Parts: sequence; structure tokens; C-alpha cells
Amino acid sequence: MGKKTQHCLLLLLCLSWVVHCSAAFVFWTAVVEISYVNNNNNETEDKFCECGVFGRHSLLKKASGIVVLPTGDPKGCGPDPVYSRNSSSPPWIALVKRGNCTFSEKINAAKSLGAAGVVVYNADGSGNSTSHMSHSEATDIVAIMIGNTQGMEVVRLVKNGTEVQMLIDVGSPHGPWIDTYWLYFLSIAFFIVAAAAITYFVFISANRLYSLSMHRRSEKKLKSEAKRAIKQLQVRTLKRDDEETTSDFHMCAVCIESYKPGEVVTVLTCDHIFHKACIEPWLLERRTCPMCKCDILKALGVEEETKENISVESPPDATVITVAGGEALYEVPLTDPASSDPERQQHRYDNRAFEADAEAPRG
Repeated sequence: MGKKTQHCLLLLLCLSWVVHCSAAFVFWTAVVEISYVNNNNNETEDKFCECGVFGRHSLLKKASGIVVLPTGDPKGCGPDPVYSRNSSSPPWIALVKRGNCTFSEKINAAKSLGAAGVVVYNADGSGNSTSHMSHSEATDIVAIMIGNTQGMEVVRLVKNGTEVQMLIDVGSPHGPWIDTYWLYFLSIAFFIVAAAAITYFVFISANRLYSLSMHRRSEKKLKSEAKRAIKQLQVRTLKRDDEETTSDFHMCAVCIESYKPGEVVTVLTCDHIFHKACIEPWLLERRTCPMCKCDILKALGVEEETKENISVESPPDATVITVAGGEALYEVPLTDPASSDPERQQHRYDNRAFEADAEAPRG
């Protein structure tokens, strides 16, 4: 994996983490509207304020119903039914005081009896302050917190026998360092980076597939040319009295086995011989002599179209055979445009000097 890919992945992970943390910091306010009939003048009074805060695990949607207080403990704790309503009653909203048990227990107690929502008002002495309550064990219900002042005002109305209708609506998102526009910007930036990363991966994959396809096509073409070149090479069947079969010095450089009478060998353009079954697979893959690296495609004039033409001013290529610890034995130019020697133009090379030196240790 390249450095650019690693950087893109790291940036993507960082943005994902930032978005996740941002979502944890954001809290949504709740618009609370109450409606009741004033007993003094029999007129309907409506009050509303954006004074509530949705719980961390609350549903973000509207809820409405008649406000109902717990029958005993105003904090709505305990396993026994603490409300005089049930799921068959008209929609109702539980109003409970903070304290004595967890938020999840309060919410589940009302939820089990069919409450459409739960409103928790803060403890005494806290004024209109609220908190972003957590209730991970009580989900799938609207749950908000309001200040103690607003909560006690509704409690007094209900205790005086007034029927209070409450509507809870979704307000706006807030946070200690994030607002709506920043959240939108962060979301857009995340999708842009994600789209850029996907585009980058698609481009890299397409480029690699294209390169692989071109490489395979080039290899297929070179193998085809190598097959044409192999057909032009001289093929011999060794006999008992041939020098290659009577000397232990002569052996196939591919399989490192001595030659035997009746074996079929291939003679390359550099006059090196090898078992036909050994050298042909070698030439299909490498197209050069295993010993002197002579290119059979060049030697036989079978040039691939993709190779650049060699300029006249450039020095001719040469193949040099060097024995470890010694000097170069001979040099054979592969292309020599200036030469008029027909034998050299046909790429038939003489290596008798090498054979003479090789015969010396045997004598």
C-alpha cells in the first residue's frame, strides 16, 4: 500500500472519529407547549418555550398528551405501577421529578404503562437549569428534561385538578463548540473526502489493471516472436562419435547434464548448444542464451515493434563472457552496422578461441 493511500485512509478515519465525537457533543433542545383552561376566567391559556433538552437516547420526534403525575412518589421510582393510566388510556405524558433512581428506571416505569413521552424536571434549587440526561436502558420513547421552575408550575396546575395538555416538539441542535452550520460543513467534508478516496482507489485499480493488461499483451507478443525465432534455430541429433557425447566437459547449462547419443539439441546463434527440451522453455521466457546472454531475437532479426531503434552514433551492444577472476575471453558485437562482413551480418559467431582454452585443461 502506497504512502498516499495510507494518508487518505488516515484522513478518512480521523474525519469519522471527529464526526462521531461531534455527534456525542451535540444535544437537541425541545420546544414545550402547554395548554389548559384557567379556572378563574374559564379561558384557555397557551404557554410555550424552548426550555427542554432531549435525552441522549430519546427519539427525536413530536409527542403530545395529557400530563400525568405519579400517584405516590413524585420521582416515579419503584417496580410497582406508579401511574393511574395504562396503554388503553388517551395519550398521556408522565411528569416526574429527578432523583432516587436512574433516568432509565423512571422512563421505563412510564413506558411500561403506555406513556407517549416522559418529562423529567430538575431537582429543587436548580432553577431553570437542565442536563443532557443519559438513559441507555430506556429507548424508543420521547424523553426530555426541563428546569425545576417550569416543572413545578405544571405540577401545581395538575394537583389543583387542571387538565394540562402538553406538546413536545424538536428544537435545534446545540453543543459546547459546534453548531448546525459546523455540523453540516463537517458532514459535507466527510462525504467529499470519502468520494475522493473512492475515486482515488478506483483510479489506482484501473491503472493497475491497465498496466497488467499491457504487460500481459507485451509478454504474449514477445513469446510469439520467440516461437518464430526458435523455429529458425538449428536442431541436431547427437551421434555416438560427436565431440559433445565423448567429452565430459560438454554439458547442457540448463539442466547441468552431459549429452548422450540420440539426444536432440538446439544450436543457438552464438554456437552454444543445449538440450532442445531444456532451451526452448528458457528462450520463451528469457529469449537470451543462458551462457552469453545473446539475444536470439536481435541475432535472427526478429525485433519487437515496441523497442526503440538504435541510433547510428550509439556504440554497438556487445556480449562479454568473463571467467571469475580472469579477463574477458572475447567480445561479440550483436549489431555492427558499419561491418560489411557477411558472416557477421548473418549473426553467425565464431567461438573457437573459447573452445581452445577449454580444451587446454583436458590435454
